[in-house]
Amino acid sequence: MSSAAHEPTELERIYSRRFEANAAYRQKVWNVLIERVFSGHIRTDAAVLDLGCGYGEFINNVRARVKYGMDMNPRTKSLLAPQVTFLQQDCSQKWSLPDASLDVVFTSNFFEHLPNKRALSDTLDEIYRCLRPGGRLIAMGPNIRATGGAYWDFYDHHVALTELSMTEILEVKGFQISTVVARFLPYTMVKAPRYPVSLLVVYLKMPILWRFLGKQFLVIAVKET
Repeated sequence: MSSAAHEPTELERIYSRRFEANAAYRQKVWNVLIERVFSGHIRTDAAVLDLGCGYGEFINNVRARVKYGMDMNPRTKSLLAPQVTFLQQDCSQKWSLPDASLDVVFTSNFFEHLPNKRALSDTLDEIYRCLRPGGRLIAMGPNIRATGGAYWDFYDHHVALTELSMTEILEVKGFQISTVVARFLPYTMVKAPRYPVSLLVVYLKMPILWRFLGKQFLVIAVKET
């Protein structure tokens, strides 16, 4: 039995309403983020899983030898590139992957959508199991300390996290923390102005701006060798 908070058909309706109008702009933003930030943490010969891969903006474009996308939204499969293996399942249940088979698990704006902290804990157990020793979890998400009440403006947000609560549970699970940024990117692209992506390039080069505009944490954790 699935512990997911929403049925797949409901997820499809939620995300279609939320994301499809600005899909092309989101793609441009993710291309910049991959090139300017995340490619530096992911080798081209890595096996990578994008957890909560959504419309595939990250996993379709990151350079990696083996690519997986996991999501409950049935629409996702049709949006993933041919070289991406789609895993449609509840992430808090056992993953259909062998132990120590992944180099990187990436997730963006996903953990807050899990139904409760038990589901988050079980998901982190699966991440740890499937990562090779020395493998990385790269996690971004809204920091409720920075967003305040706007955190709950999305119907499918259930678990409130900060960079400190995220690092605490990761350490409990046996991860070593390598990077913690309390305020990284602005909160959301949903119903937000579509600024030129050239401004994003400038923003990423100026961490001082993150302190004022950043609403999402970035945490990178390593499975102990």
